[in-house]
Amino acid sequence: MDSLVLDECRTANHSGSWQDQFHQLRLELTQLREEVDSLRRDNLELRQQAGYWKSMHGRALERIAAVQQDNEQLRGDVRRLQDQLFGQKSEKQSSNDRSNHLPELDDDEPADVAVACQPQLPRQGPKRRDYSHLPKVDKIVELPEAARICPHCGKLWLERSDTEDSEQIEIAVQGYRRVIRRRRYQAPCACVAGQTRTAPLPGKLIPKSLFGTSVWVEVVLDKYFSQRPTERLLTAWDLVGLNLAASTVAGGLQRLVPLFEPVYQALQDRNRQSAYQQADETRWLVFVEKEGKQGHRWWLWVFVGEDTVVYVLDHRRSHDVPEGHFSAGISVVLMVDRLSSYKAMSQVKDGLIVLAFCWAHVRRDFIAIAKSFPPLKPWALSWLRRIRQVYRLNDRRLDQLDKPAFGATDAALRQVVDEMKSHAALQLADAELRQPCRKTLVSLQEHWTGLTRFVDDPQIPMDNNRSERHLRGPAVGRKNYYGSAAAWSGLLAAMMFSLLATLQRWKMNPRSWLRWYLDGCAAAGGKVPASIEAYLPWKLSEAQRQAMSGPLGKECEVGIPDSS
Repeated sequence: MDSLVLDECRTANHSGSWQDQFHQLRLELTQLREEVDSLRRDNLELRQQAGYWKSMHGRALERIAAVQQDNEQLRGDVRRLQDQLFGQKSEKQSSNDRSNHLPELDDDEPADVAVACQPQLPRQGPKRRDYSHLPKVDKIVELPEAARICPHCGKLWLERSDTEDSEQIEIAVQGYRRVIRRRRYQAPCACVAGQTRTAPLPGKLIPKSLFGTSVWVEVVLDKYFSQRPTERLLTAWDLVGLNLAASTVAGGLQRLVPLFEPVYQALQDRNRQSAYQQADETRWLVFVEKEGKQGHRWWLWVFVGEDTVVYVLDHRRSHDVPEGHFSAGISVVLMVDRLSSYKAMSQVKDGLIVLAFCWAHVRRDFIAIAKSFPPLKPWALSWLRRIRQVYRLNDRRLDQLDKPAFGATDAALRQVVDEMKSHAALQLADAELRQPCRKTLVSLQEHWTGLTRFVDDPQIPMDNNRSERHLRGPAVGRKNYYGSAAAWSGLLAAMMFSLLATLQRWKMNPRSWLRWYLDGCAAAGGKVPASIEAYLPWKLSEAQRQAMSGPLGKECEVGIPDSS
């Protein structure tokens, strides 16, 4: 490099004076400096552009990550909505339904609850059922005449006095005409010459109706207890020769509404007296046009008390319905889900009604996250294990109620509940917590007071599964006959659901009670009996309830038990 410069200098010495060469060098230096300044400016500009595009690239990556997270959130919501639309509904959940179950929870059973290590006793089969209470109908079976002759001598075999007996259960469904023959009496003396007297006509449930009480009992039970459309019952009756018009049945059911209204009112009054209750609601279609309401979706509310169950049908799902059910001044602990209508009740704001929230619904939140967002399944499983532990500790505590070991089990439960609360607060403080997890934990914190009321009061259950079970029957009926075609039909459905569920709580035979009550209405000339309290389950004696718990007699006749 240096040799090249010396060569250039020697060449320049022969080409001109040193002044010209100096001037030339200054020009070249100036040009080089300008080029260096230009390159520096270009370099600075390029560096700035590189920094800008790097920042833009970082922002793009952030947006892509946010979009991916939103996409995952939307995919999870789609999976959750599809499960809600096409999955198993809790109202008609069967024993083998696994929609609220994760198989991973079965893989970590603690040793203290495992029963496999205990010796298993041989399982006994079900006891043979006793049918001795059924009436007997004898059927004589004889040998054919040819078989009663001796093949050798031709003499006729003699019939013995004993028989070889066996039993077989049969059932007969048959309509019949009950002919009422009223005796007539002639005066034997001349005091009232020529006069006659006739026995009074028995009362009818529906005046001038051809159909007796037993027909309406079967119609009511088949629709509101068995949840079958009335058309199927009428088709089945037509096969045995009893042909009823659907319009006749509909008109008769409408005539029954006033007869059950006092009973329904008594059930409501009794239900309000329960200090601990559960409530829930489900949709019910009523195909009538109501001013200010679009569509036909109404709501069937259920209020489960200590010994009564009351259903209320209303076109609203607002707080006005439970507010109207609980009279002013009533104090009650109400186990519900997290529907806002319960929180907006005026009695709740005034402190008269204390809400306890359901842990089963909280558990479903974590199961939904595990199913909708597979990457978050380990997080959801950890919380599901905590909830399972709380359930088990509470069950152990209830087993030790009023026993010396209650204190230890109660302390263990309180410790686990406190740890769960602290863990939720710790996770919510993490800024990187995913949105589905954060939303669930925020809801958990907001409802924590109502969720943990069972800790201080063992009479409060951990969930409202009982009220949900009471809605399964109406949910089946809603699917089978779509709801009610008129407002009076919806009212009758709510009344019959309430009555039949309450009779089941008292372990009374609904058929026997209905026949008893409707016979009383028939004796009163098709009106409500004078003393409605004589028919209420909680007003009956133990002997009367035992009589009502048995099956109905062969002749389908029920005498009114003594209410004294």
